[in-house]
Amino acid sequence: MINGRRKEKIFDSKKDAKAWEAGMHSAGDLTATPSLLKWAEQYLDYSTRFSPKVYSEKRGAFRRFFQFIKPSATADKMTPRLALEFLQKEFNKRTGNAANRDRKNLVAAWNWGIRYLEMPKPNPFEMVDKFPADEKGHYVPPEADFRKVLGVAEGQDKVMLLTFLHTAGRRGEIYRLQWEDVDFINERIRLKTRKRKGGSLESDWIPMTEELTDTLKAHRKTAVNEWVFIQPKGQHQGKPYTENRGFPQALCDKAEVKRFGCHGIRGLTASILAKHNVPMVAIRDTLRHKNLRITERYVRGLDSVRDHLKVLEVKTA
Repeated sequence: MINGRRKEKIFDSKKDAKAWEAGMHSAGDLTATPSLLKWAEQYLDYSTRFSPKVYSEKRGAFRRFFQFIKPSATADKMTPRLALEFLQKEFNKRTGNAANRDRKNLVAAWNWGIRYLEMPKPNPFEMVDKFPADEKGHYVPPEADFRKVLGVAEGQDKVMLLTFLHTAGRRGEIYRLQWEDVDFINERIRLKTRKRKGGSLESDWIPMTEELTDTLKAHRKTAVNEWVFIQPKGQHQGKPYTENRGFPQALCDKAEVKRFGCHGIRGLTASILAKHNVPMVAIRDTLRHKNLRITERYVRGLDSVRDHLKVLEVKTA
């Protein structure tokens, strides 16, 4: 009962029901549609469960949106035409990729509002078509370049590079590693990710190679606390990395190779496995993707069709 009115809705789980109930109470007067500001505030409160990077991206989308429309406007004033005008403006001012990223976040936010705040249907942002955008891929270095960088790396940096390569781990997964996540007896390592639906921290045990096992055993002897990789100096000395600017780009400069990032090493792992004819399903499991098509993007290239193109050649005597 809110303001003397009974509201009912059925959900598949108690968790979803309680979230809806809390949202309805927070919305205040149910005789009026929530304001866009109220919607944004409650969705951002909900979004704190995601990684800081994802949260920052969602908050940025709202910040730009409220430069276009008054936050005090009620949700029922939002139309597909207004959604298009806002996103078109972002497309003109920035890029198609940027506009599509804002669209993605606002679509998710509105769908959340439909579920928990009784926001109007249909979703106005979802009705706007995606904008043309250049496909952006992470640069994957040649294996020879990676080996050069590994050759100039020392100490913890070298251990991190090997850990990235042998686990295909994401940056946050490697930086949040604790020694309790390294099982030397069974030669396996536990990676924790939020890159799945709902934003909950999920973990997977994956096997370690013999080289990685030996490398981490040696690194364990230098450990000062429960974290596998720590900041070696500065005000956060001894604490785990949240970000590690310049890694491994500074090492790339030292090795005199084209710069690549941690995600590029993840792609390199997939590329090396593909070149050795490892089945795509096994590569998917290594990268811990839920969708095989995502894995295929990592290993997509020309080599797979090179032999087939030979039928186009004209044989001359």
